[in-house]
Amino acid sequence: MSTTTTTVSSHKQTLPEPQNALAGAKTGDWVAQLRDNGFAVIKNAIPQDRAIAYQQKAREWLKSFGNDELDYENPETWLAKNLPAQSTINTFSAYAVAHEKFMWDARMEAGVIEAFSKIWGTEELLVSFDSLNVTFPNRKDAPRKGVWEHVDQSPFRRGMHCVQGIINLSTAGPDDGGLMVYPGSHRLVDEFFDTQTDPSTWSTKDLYWLDQTNLDWFKARGCSPHKVCADIGDLIVWDSRTIHYGSEPAETSETIRTVIYAAYSPAKFASTETLQCKSEVFSKYGGTTHWPHDNIVVRKTRAILPDGTRDPRDREEPLELPQISDRLLKLAGVEPY
Repeated sequence: MSTTTTTVSSHKQTLPEPQNALAGAKTGDWVAQLRDNGFAVIKNAIPQDRAIAYQQKAREWLKSFGNDELDYENPETWLAKNLPAQSTINTFSAYAVAHEKFMWDARMEAGVIEAFSKIWGTEELLVSFDSLNVTFPNRKDAPRKGVWEHVDQSPFRRGMHCVQGIINLSTAGPDDGGLMVYPGSHRLVDEFFDTQTDPSTWSTKDLYWLDQTNLDWFKARGCSPHKVCADIGDLIVWDSRTIHYGSEPAETSETIRTVIYAAYSPAKFASTETLQCKSEVFSKYGGTTHWPHDNIVVRKTRAILPDGTRDPRDREEPLELPQISDRLLKLAGVEPY
């Protein structure tokens, strides 16, 4: 695979695709589905009993802020006042949650790591310090986020540079909140950027929002939204070039969506500077973006209430510290392989 840099204008350069292990995947295999469709579901990546245990730990974490009124069996209590501050709608990234023991235990599940090892062809991986998502269906005071289709990769990168993941700790049925993707859109993004956008407006930020005109261009080429369904313990993976967004639960849903976002990529992709930054974030129990080996943009580590003040319940470290091991430190980018 080429490793040379190609230019798109006199002052803009694109980064070529790094090596991965998708080319030789056989049709029907989930790796081939990721290659061809831009997403895949790995069944039973985590044994169901352990996935349920992680779900319960996530629920205990939500109630650890003195939210005695929060009752998982009573929808009337599913209100913002009974929850810790959220970084975005339904996601939690403050309070050092990215480094809670149950979050690290789920990230270090063999079936999850093996899936990403199969994608990249190496066991020497880094993992993102990503968020926890707990979505209560039909929450009475939940702000409506609408549709927000996007890709998590800059036009300056060509090919697959990042594969994102969702560790399912709840069922994701057709009516439940969850991941929506546009299958096959990852194979069209280069053409889209080169023919439908102005390179002078491109950003190196690995995020590109699509408006309705953009989406119509993809739909005219056979791409349409698809709800990704999965069971407790399944792992969902998708190419960051695939158009996606998180859907809200339908009124008929009764499932409290509980997932951990986790992405893995080869440690060799990271620069020395990136590893230093990642190590510093780890030392402060901070969170990052979806990207494990680049874009170590630290998420807001302070829990901010709706009135703009810091939550007095905020934490400098996890409620339950992870069990530090050589494997964990290597995944975190603190220790070299």
